[in-house]
Amino acid sequence: MVKIKYDICHTTKILYNFAISFNSQAMSKCEQCIVREFSSLKALNKGELLKLAECKSSYTIKKGEPIFTEGENVNGIFCIKDGICKMTKLSPNGNEQIVKLITKGELLGQRSMISEEPVNLSAVALEDMQVCFIPKTEVMRFFNENNQFSMNVMRTICGDLKDADDHLVTMAQKSVKQRLAETLLYLHDTFGINEEDKSLKVKLSREELAGMIGTATESCIRLLSDFNKNGLIELSGKKIILTDINKLRKV
Repeated sequence: MVKIKYDICHTTKILYNFAISFNSQAMSKCEQCIVREFSSLKALNKGELLKLAECKSSYTIKKGEPIFTEGENVNGIFCIKDGICKMTKLSPNGNEQIVKLITKGELLGQRSMISEEPVNLSAVALEDMQVCFIPKTEVMRFFNENNQFSMNVMRTICGDLKDADDHLVTMAQKSVKQRLAETLLYLHDTFGINEEDKSLKVKLSREELAGMIGTATESCIRLLSDFNKNGLIELSGKKIILTDINKLRKV
């Protein structure tokens, strides 16, 4: 049995382990996929979508598994069909900083594909996910031949740069208390709540929440407790319920 070398990129191994063979009926679903309407792929015409269906690979990523890891050459883009993942950066001292959360309809790997550089962040599933992988050769063909698609990709990259600028300002100028309030509101406004108990739909551990606001876990726990005592939120295990959104916005 041939021994697989350790330095094979994680993306290739995932594609090998999880890739699903589609019959012709399944392959035609790119054209009908609602998710693509939320990304640069909405600019593709019918013929391009048929080519896309022929070359893509679809697979499942389990909660806690990486889609790709910082420093990899992914050689394509990932379309999130369902689920949520976190984009993280590992600091020199080993702490994980959550840069942003990605949900269905978004694409991963566009910047590194255009710049021909390894990915700068890791992507890890926060819940079970359905993901499609589109090879770089096909994406670049669309990029070179479809002006609207290439413009959409560049607009997305520009938007990511703007978000990075805003995040940098937030980390530098706002207190940890303000950053926590802002993050809780972001999770509420972007991902919604569970109807049965009104808790935030995205469940983050205290460590993950601390990584998102750039503070120690102990500080995050203490601030959550303060918010709870002041009636801004309600805590139940990992569940967080925003009980006074107006007060949180004032913070």
